[in-house]
Parts: sequence; structure tokens; C-alpha cells
Amino acid sequence: RVMEVTDGKGCKAIIDGIGKSTLDISINSLAHRGIFVSFGNASGAVPAFPVLRLIGKSAYVTRPKLLDYTTTREELVWRSNEVFGWLKDGRLNVSVDTTFPLEQAAEGHLYLEAGKSKGKVLYQI
Repeated sequence: RVMEVTDGKGCKAIIDGIGKSTLDISINSLAHRGIFVSFGNASGAVPAFPVLRLIGKSAYVTRPKLLDYTTTREELVWRSNEVFGWLKDGRLNVSVDTTFPLEQAAEGHLYLEAGKSKGKVLYQI
């Protein structure tokens, strides 16, 4: 569907927090010189794959982790202040899809695994 919506061009950046089950969709949806950012394992870890798979689009792939971007307390405070500033100024909007009572955590996980979420899924304590 991505290629249809983009007139066959694909996306310049795919940010994938799902993992194993969306790997093929993500790579196939990349634009020429696009970047695939894999940061989550909701459906399982992304398996190793040959980098030659990216050659047709001269694509990039990265697997960042948060702790490399907040290596000191100073950097953590700076980055969090920046994000909270974006929220305050309205430059960043967070979409909350639904909330589950903590007692229904299993149902919440099934909701996520089924791909039903269209935003953040919260658990109420």
C-alpha cells in the first residue's frame, strides 16, 4: 500500500518498532536511498539478513538504542527538555489510542499484537 500511496517512490524513512513481522514490509516500502530504523521487537527480534538485500535501493539500516543517545545525565536532561518543549509548543503531538486497566494487561498486549493500535496504548495503575 505504501508504494501505491507514494506513486511507487516509497518512504525516505521507515521507523519500525514492531520488528520481525514487519521487516519485509518495511524494507520493501523504502525509497531510493531510504533509511530503515529498526528499534523494537514487539513481534520478535528482527533476524539477521544479507545487506545485499538493500542494494537495489542503495538503502541504509540502523538499530539504535536509547542509552547511546543519553550517555550522561546532562544529555538526558537536555534531550528530555527538548522533547517536553516540543509538546508544550504544540510541535509534537502524542496520540493516545486507548487505555487498559492494569488488570487487563493481557488484553492490552493482544490488542497491540493484533496491530489494532493507532497511537499510544496506556495502562492505568
